[in-house]
Amino acid sequence: MAGAWFEEEKVNPHLLTIGIALLFILIFGGMPVLRKEEPSLQLVAVVLVLTALFIAASDLTGVSPHPVIFVILLYVSTMRCRALVDLGNLLSSWGYHQRALSLYRLAMRLGPDSPALLSALISYGAVLVRVGALDEAIRVLEEVLEKWGEDLPPKHEAACHYNLGVAYLRAGNESRAVREFNQTIDAWPPSPYAQRASAALERRQSTGRLLGEQKSGGSDERAR
Repeated sequence: MAGAWFEEEKVNPHLLTIGIALLFILIFGGMPVLRKEEPSLQLVAVVLVLTALFIAASDLTGVSPHPVIFVILLYVSTMRCRALVDLGNLLSSWGYHQRALSLYRLAMRLGPDSPALLSALISYGAVLVRVGALDEAIRVLEEVLEKWGEDLPPKHEAACHYNLGVAYLRAGNESRAVREFNQTIDAWPPSPYAQRASAALERRQSTGRLLGEQKSGGSDERAR
C-alpha cells in the first residue's frame, strides 16, 4: 500500500522496522568486509539504537511512519561522513579543492567510524598535496601511517604511501619519494597508485630522476 503510513492490521510495523534495520546492517555493514576493511561496530550500534528509538516513538504516538523515512534516517545517521567525503572527492576532481578540504574537515568533526575517518584523512592529505600545502600533507599522512600502522587496509596504505611520495617529490626530497613509491607497490601492487609509482620509478631508472608531474589521489580513487 503506497502512502505515508502503514495500517497495523495489514503489516506488523515493528517487525518491518527490525527487518529493515537488519538488512541495512547486512548491506552497509558488510561493504567494508568486502573491501577488506575493518567492519564498523559503530554503524551496528547506531542502527540498533535508532531502531529501538523508532519503535518506542511509534508506540508512544500510535503511528508508524513509512519505512522509507526510517531508511533515510538510518542512512543520514550512519553514512553522513562517507557522503561528505564522497562529495569532497567529487568537488576536488572538478578543481574545487578548498571546498573539498572544508567538507573533509566537517566529516572528521562529525564522529566518523574508523573506515570513514581513514578515507577523510587520506583524501584530505591528497588534496593538501594538490594545493601545495606539502608540510601539512606530510604531517597528516605520516600520522595515519603511524597511528594505524599494519592495520591499514591495502587500499588505504597504498594511497598513503603514494601521496606521501608525491608530497616528498614536490618538496624536493627525491630519496624519500622513492622509498614511499616502493612501499606503495608493496602495499597493493594492482592499484592505480602502484601503477603510477612504478611509472615514476621506471623513469628514474632510465633518466636518473623522477621526472614528470605526479598526480595525487584520494583513498577512494578507482583505476581509470
